[in-house]
Amino acid sequence: MDILKLLLDQVENQDALKQLSKTVGAKPDQVKKLAEEGLPTLLAALSKNASSEKGAASLNKALTQHQDDNADDVLGFLKGVDLKEGGKILNHILGDKTANVENKLAASSGLNKSQVDTLLTQFAPLLLAQLGKQKKQGNINEGNLVAGIGSLLGKNGSKDIMGLATKFLDADGDGDIMDDLGKTLGGFFKK
Repeated sequence: MDILKLLLDQVENQDALKQLSKTVGAKPDQVKKLAEEGLPTLLAALSKNASSEKGAASLNKALTQHQDDNADDVLGFLKGVDLKEGGKILNHILGDKTANVENKLAASSGLNKSQVDTLLTQFAPLLLAQLGKQKKQGNINEGNLVAGIGSLLGKNGSKDIMGLATKFLDADGDGDIMDDLGKTLGGFFKK
């Protein structure tokens, strides 16, 4: 299963785009552009965070907490998103790169930073809910999080997603996001 395609299909259906656009006062094509760049960036950051033993354990715990969230009804899910909790999830995923990523996504999508923040705050819990569902179904576990997330991207998704992630997560422009995400691993989803 290509989880990125599933997420994009959910977020980019006309009703969801209309609702999300209304939420932030934007045009549907701007929201679609943000989804196409923001969701892969979040997924790639999660994959990188899970590449350490501590990060994988923290992400595994978070997925267990979100495995019963009902994300099949995306409109209902998005209407019920707790923005405060979504903000915490977003900050755990991106760490100190949050503002940089949001600024780059704003410039790329034509949205302002506040609109980008609101949308990513809704996308982050949706991403965890879908990954939690995959964990519950046995497709991913703590031992194979990085490989499992990669396999859920689809065969061609990994290269494309890493290209997008590098674009938005590489703060120092060296083509390597590992040095930029290194500080985001500590305290992932502590509760």
